[in-house]
Amino acid sequence: MRKRSQSITNKLPAAGALAFLFLVWFLASAGGLVPEFLLPSPIQVVQALVSDAPVLLDNARVTLIEAFWGLGAGVAAALLLSTLMHRTRPLYRALYPLLVITQTIPTIAIAPLLVLWMGFGMAPKVTLVALTTFFPVTVSLLEGYASTDRSAAALLRSMGASQWQIFRHLEFPSALSHFFSGLRVSASYAVVGAVISEWLGGFEGLGVYMTRVKKAYAFDKMFAVILVIVAVSLSLMALVNVLRRLACPWEVFEKIERND
Repeated sequence: MRKRSQSITNKLPAAGALAFLFLVWFLASAGGLVPEFLLPSPIQVVQALVSDAPVLLDNARVTLIEAFWGLGAGVAAALLLSTLMHRTRPLYRALYPLLVITQTIPTIAIAPLLVLWMGFGMAPKVTLVALTTFFPVTVSLLEGYASTDRSAAALLRSMGASQWQIFRHLEFPSALSHFFSGLRVSASYAVVGAVISEWLGGFEGLGVYMTRVKKAYAFDKMFAVILVIVAVSLSLMALVNVLRRLACPWEVFEKIERND
């Protein structure tokens, strides 16, 4: 009971800041500081959210599918490449600088090329999401592998453990915490990447819906779709947190010991 009340108390500052932000937003819109057609009030945004809920949910489903497949492809590629780079130092020295360089290329610059090469279907969206989510997981895993306890690895080696056994029982479990930290970042990038790709070509999805309401100057609906994107991103990040607790149960015990 004490821990639950402490958790609620810790969240009060963030809830207060959010409430203050909405209050300022409401006063700025209702008080005429900003024209209402440019900055609709939170009440108008909620009304647009409710009235367009079926359309928003249908488009959110498409964006979520693109984000899911792109994130899955990006994570699979990151697992494979980071493991190969960890096991092969020349490969690490050759590829790591290239990975860093790729992050200097804006996502918005890649999306039009993918649309030209792959068309207006789901393929360019999934590819862009995979490219966006690949780097955080790769770097996090490499850091996790590097943080492996070398004394434990030497002990296992002295007991006759093979490289695969050391990787399976020590290196990969040690890297799991870092992996989920990177995955949490990638989960938020996945939705953003899908929406950006939909801006530049597509038939449905939250990005397509956003471009349509922008051209109609329906800013209340524009804010509504932003709230949906935030909700979808937060849901994916919450799912990653649940998976992390299931895959890394020792972290829960460590946290309990620290609190005690």
